[in-house]
Amino acid sequence: MSQSDSPGSPHFDDLGAAHMVDITLKPVTNRIATASSSIRMSTDAAETVRMGGGRKGDVLSVARLAAIGATKWTSTLIPLCHAIPIEGVSIDFQWEKTDESGAIDPAEGSSETLRCVATVRTTYKTGVEMEAMTAASVASLTVYDMLKSVDRAMVITQTKLESKEGGRSGVYSRQ
Repeated sequence: MSQSDSPGSPHFDDLGAAHMVDITLKPVTNRIATASSSIRMSTDAAETVRMGGGRKGDVLSVARLAAIGATKWTSTLIPLCHAIPIEGVSIDFQWEKTDESGAIDPAEGSSETLRCVATVRTTYKTGVEMEAMTAASVASLTVYDMLKSVDRAMVITQTKLESKEGGRSGVYSRQ
């Protein structure tokens, strides 16, 4: 049974040993992946972000740079990821109102959620899903780092793949 015929993860060989998937014979195609990660914070922390600064500077600018940089380090952080030539990265931020049941601490009042959305592009033999998820995660972690002096109770939630295109498996969309 060849690796492509075996059920389960392609990161394990027929004997169950972990290995990097051989992509030598895969065709080069356009690949794109979008992932998101959300961070809930107090309204005071959200206001700090909206005003464009905190003690360490412009929160979203720093988070965007950290996320872009993270795409380039994914193969170092995730052991079986291929080193992929990253050809495009965009990082966007969207505010979402958090309902009362999602408040960090109901005694503290309402909270807001910042959704960090990363889209990564390449023309290569394998996809960029992990790079997009790493970027979204690092954006949320950076927001936390930048605002921890304002709100240590922030909660990072729902890091997920939103969509991907390219390759043999085609298109995936969470919507």
